[in-house]
Amino acid sequence: MLTGKTIAVIGGTGKLGSALARRWAKSGLTVVIGSRTAESAAASAAELGFGLTGMANADAAVAGDIVVVTVPFVAQATTLADIAPHVAGKVVIDTTVPLVPPKVMRVQLPAEGSAAVRAATALGDGVTVISAFHSVAAHKLATDAEVACDVLVFGDDKAARDVGVALAGAAGLRGLHGGALVNSAAAEALTSVLIFLNKAYQIDGAGIQITGALIDPVG
Repeated sequence: MLTGKTIAVIGGTGKLGSALARRWAKSGLTVVIGSRTAESAAASAAELGFGLTGMANADAAVAGDIVVVTVPFVAQATTLADIAPHVAGKVVIDTTVPLVPPKVMRVQLPAEGSAAVRAATALGDGVTVISAFHSVAAHKLATDAEVACDVLVFGDDKAARDVGVALAGAAGLRGLHGGALVNSAAAEALTSVLIFLNKAYQIDGAGIQITGALIDPVG
């Protein structure tokens, strides 16, 4: 499913983007890092290694067969506007969590219901938007250690969700179908709860794991 595909990580110089890009490149995938400037992206790619390349966000969106948006909520709208002309017909994975400082431990979903629905609205009908990677600690992904965390993947197209599940696996995580894109609101909201738990119980990056025996989903 991922063979022969180029993965473009938009905002790939940030903590989550660079950690995912490194893991994917290390697993043998072709990965391009995007950033606001090509120079910043190229410098980050060179530092991370594993054959990564870097370019400006719009150029990365052009190069990617699969586009992963890993920017903070405050930068989501402008970033989506930047890449929108270049992602028609592609799967775009939005990782945005609507954290609004300073109250990041309080759930503050946007008017659209979730950051993922906001992304789908911004990119339009010609783009297949899914969402994932909300509840995994970036600083843990940045290491080679095993990360005990499941990744819930949301989207209205099961085949597109399969892409997100495969990318989770390539990053050393277990990806699970979480249902329709609107369900992303649950994972986005849960991130604020996890941040609270990290502080209240002094956890080094709380995550989630789904219990029970799993059978491959049919829808």
